[in-house]
Amino acid sequence: MTSSQPSSSQPQDLAAIWSSARRLHPIYAELAREFVIEIAACADLEVGADTPGRESVEQAQQWLNNMDDKIQVHQLRQFLQTSSLVDPEGLVALVQHFLGKATKTDSVRDKIDFLLVQYFSQGAPTDLADDGADIAHVAQGLEPILGKVELKTPVWLNALDRVLESARRCRSLDELLHGGVLEQGRKAKVQAGELFYLPIALIAFTRFGYLMRRVFFRLMLADLNNILDGLTELEEKGVETIDCRRAQFSAQEPIIRLRMICQSWKVMFQAEYSSGQPLRMLVDLRASIDSALGRSSAAESEGTATATAPAKAAPAKAAPKAAAAASKPPNAPAPPVAAAKPKAKFAVANGDTPEFEISSAPEWNPDADSQPGKK
Repeated sequence: MTSSQPSSSQPQDLAAIWSSARRLHPIYAELAREFVIEIAACADLEVGADTPGRESVEQAQQWLNNMDDKIQVHQLRQFLQTSSLVDPEGLVALVQHFLGKATKTDSVRDKIDFLLVQYFSQGAPTDLADDGADIAHVAQGLEPILGKVELKTPVWLNALDRVLESARRCRSLDELLHGGVLEQGRKAKVQAGELFYLPIALIAFTRFGYLMRRVFFRLMLADLNNILDGLTELEEKGVETIDCRRAQFSAQEPIIRLRMICQSWKVMFQAEYSSGQPLRMLVDLRASIDSALGRSSAAESEGTATATAPAKAAPAKAAPKAAAAASKPPNAPAPPVAAAKPKAKFAVANGDTPEFEISSAPEWNPDADSQPGKK
């Protein structure tokens, strides 16, 4: 395993600490700018001195630590999915930085977990099958970070395979997000404690995160396709609007607009993929359309999806900001009423899909996750 980052009390390591700080500084500076993180600049890092003194190195290290305390996991996740600033070498530097911390909080653990999955995902072949992503393959992919690792998996890590099997049995995104599967994954990570940082455990959790991400995207794309099929079926029946209040849209939401939003979500979810507001809206939108098609067993008193005849169609109310931003870019002209009905379904290649973060807070976090890729 990569050795821990040495403390600044070791003179022989000052050069290594400074080199790492200089490598990370542009990444952290851009993070601070993008998420408006208020922190005093580190003068020597700004200048990029070649041979700073001990005090300068210690100040640089403290600046990085202060930034670590301010950067949230979801911010790091969003940044790495929308910025071209961080290359594979940058990911290695970030992982080694966090692995080198003497005290590893839950936030540090989650950042390491995400970064390892991100690094492996970027280097994995686009045609890699699930059964090809075994421990040996993942270990090979993580060698630049962890080095050669003895592939003897402890019995307690078998729990991850059981969670993966439960995830693969899920039939919808709603079932994955609310059926307790994600909680089982979080529980396994928390219960690992310090054992999480064993090289073989890091490899196993990276494999777990990578495969969970693939399950998530299969279900998400299936939900989007089901929604589009449902919208087409409603249109063929002459329905123009449906009640989508349960998904935070209007009581008479135009189907043509819902179709545009679903098309735009394909792009949105490539920058955002935590359990935030857009995913909740996706799940609820599918439920609304199922209800409009009579596929629900019972209608809810609020947000019951009732079809509206064309003659009674009414203008939609203002939709949530996330959906509006996704469906209509700034200054874009209004879509023509007689827009063609797209029939194509979504199919995102493995290499184009971001990681699904399984370690986010159990509750929805709309404030943190409702504006993907916003600069």
